[in-house]
Amino acid sequence: MTTLAGKTALITGAGSGMGRETARLLAADGAAVALLGRRQDVLDGVAKEIRADGGTALPIAADITSADDLTRALGRVHAELGPVDVLVNNAGSSSSVLNPQWLPHEEWRQVLEVNLTAVFQLTQAVLPGMLDRGAGTIVTVSSLAAVTPNLLGGAAYGAAKAGVRNFMTFLHTTFRNQGLRAITVLPGEADTPILDSRARPPAADERAHMVQPVDVAEAIRLAVGLPQRVVLQEIVVAPTRQRDTSADLEISRWTGAPTPRP
Repeated sequence: MTTLAGKTALITGAGSGMGRETARLLAADGAAVALLGRRQDVLDGVAKEIRADGGTALPIAADITSADDLTRALGRVHAELGPVDVLVNNAGSSSSVLNPQWLPHEEWRQVLEVNLTAVFQLTQAVLPGMLDRGAGTIVTVSSLAAVTPNLLGGAAYGAAKAGVRNFMTFLHTTFRNQGLRAITVLPGEADTPILDSRARPPAADERAHMVQPVDVAEAIRLAVGLPQRVVLQEIVVAPTRQRDTSADLEISRWTGAPTPRP
């Protein structure tokens, strides 16, 4: 497929999980992909895979919560690949303490900076160019935690994901008639590296029935590859089977609690 030939796509959190799979699929469809993430060596590996398949990739290590890092990264993207036609806000972070009774303020701020503020800053940077050209696509990976928040993701994560869902809806209602497609993807429980930091990391047999990174990437690929006249405003990607999470919720409830428990 070459549906994105001549387009530049910028993907955050591109070193692993959903970001990596999205970068591979958009590159296969002809887009030149800019890969943003924290670890240069991991991004270099993804870029090598894409280039081996005939694609174009530019790996850039950056802290997406740093305005200076984003300015530097976007400068390289514009200089080497051109203006950003597609922005995929995929990078995410969760707190180690899930219960708001004991959630440290610094963890709350960090989760909102990665999942919400960074999305705003990147959007603000690419939006003027998209509006000037009368076309552009911004995809943000939110979560079903935005709809049904609970102790699996935690208070900060749910709040941040609800915030970006609201922000993307704002973009849709405000700029759709100027050619902007604002798309929110709401994955259910997914087998990504973020699960490793949970209070009780799910076992392999549990992860096998979860949404896989490539499933979300395929949804993004579909939404981005459709004609500019069409927008899939909101996409839910959920596991067919719903597992029993009661034990996980109970463990999460007490993570970070003082000893002895109240």
